[in-house]
Amino acid sequence: MENRTALITCADRYMGGVIKDKFESLGINVITGGYPMESQESVEALIASAGEIDILVANLAEPPMTGPVQNIQNDDWQKLFDSLVNPLMYLVRAITPQMVERGSGKIIGVTSAAPLKGIANNAAYCAARGAQNAFLKAVGLELARNNVQVNAIAQNYINNDTYYPDEFLGNAKFLDHVKRNVPTNKIGAAQETAELAAYLASEKCNHMVAQVIPLSGGWVT
Repeated sequence: MENRTALITCADRYMGGVIKDKFESLGINVITGGYPMESQESVEALIASAGEIDILVANLAEPPMTGPVQNIQNDDWQKLFDSLVNPLMYLVRAITPQMVERGSGKIIGVTSAAPLKGIANNAAYCAARGAQNAFLKAVGLELARNNVQVNAIAQNYINNDTYYPDEFLGNAKFLDHVKRNVPTNKIGAAQETAELAAYLASEKCNHMVAQVIPLSGGWVT
């Protein structure tokens, strides 16, 4: 893994920090992108400034804006797509030419398992995360012949600062919800996502492409 460069977006939120730490422990040179990443110009400038990138981790997050479908606000819907879907496309579109030219590369999206199962009162969030998963699946098929492996880690019930922060882990009501809904009866450790990302980024991962991999303690399979 040494002498390779990874770009991790929004490294200060969601799964960015733990993946950064894992990659650096493996000797990967890590470049981080800040938040927000809503404009095409800012994304393309980041890719251009980073230079040659072997691994892209598209780590994007936005709170779900929970509510019934009849109460979805246009601004909330647009915010989710501007934060999750559009920047993912901008990132992948901007980085693909160099990876295709080299004939190698890894693209890993940290997405969500929510659209794989569906969550009532979270239709807008499921729509945005579902668009991410569908996009990465199609791109993965497209780029496989160029020796670029594209996959998504579709997670839920994993400890992170955006959706399942540390303070949730001691909340009795929340833990009861977890025991009723998650077969493992617990919130997963962030390090497990980082380990999976490290495998997907490694040269050992060559035949796994276009996969949306659920990491959710059995909440969805």
